[in-house]
Amino acid sequence: MLDFQELLAHDAHRKTGGRPVGDCGTILIVDHEDASRSEAVRVAVRLGFEPRPAENAELLLERLDDERPALAIVEVELPGPTSGFELLRELHDRFGEELPVILVSGERTTPLDCVAGLQLGADDYVIKPFDSGELLARVRRSLSRRQRRGTGNGNGAPPNGEPSLSPREREILTLLAEGKTQKQIAAALVISSKTVATHIQHLLAKLGVTAYRQGLVGSDVLAHALVPLVLTPE
Repeated sequence: MLDFQELLAHDAHRKTGGRPVGDCGTILIVDHEDASRSEAVRVAVRLGFEPRPAENAELLLERLDDERPALAIVEVELPGPTSGFELLRELHDRFGEELPVILVSGERTTPLDCVAGLQLGADDYVIKPFDSGELLARVRRSLSRRQRRGTGNGNGAPPNGEPSLSPREREILTLLAEGKTQKQIAAALVISSKTVATHIQHLLAKLGVTAYRQGLVGSDVLAHALVPLVLTPE
């Protein structure tokens, strides 16, 4: 197994922007795969941050202190009871939604998966395998985007212009991202299948607009992914 503390010590003499490694703050890294976790550690060190790697959400949460991290890189398919989506919410509850969280995944790689992750609060969604150059660029972009982002536009919409989701829509979107069917979602939330279908239609409209604006995917692709769920008979 890779010794990340040894890696950090080896690179501790390096300077980034005139400051020693770790002087910029910390980056949380949660990934069960050694290779991608190692790449993320190298990116953090190169940018002057102290990496805090963990193999699963439970280990990370045990080690967390009150210091607010600069950014988190979270794998979607984490082993153990806490998924990457759940850890994202946990980190935002603890440190605020301004904390940039980059989701990474080698299995949930469809356009719907990416858009769902972004709508659930991720700042970016990176498909594995990736190299350190790609991740470096995305981390830099997330950090600079958070610094530039305003506090709001006065009309109740998020400052980046994305449509907001209701708590129920977020619940349903999370279950959709986990691969649940319309009937399974209805049973989990103790609501009718028809009500779930209505929420999915609203999500389809909202996600279609967001995906188009972000240039991730056309609304026709999202419709192809979600409409079969909406049309599933009760």
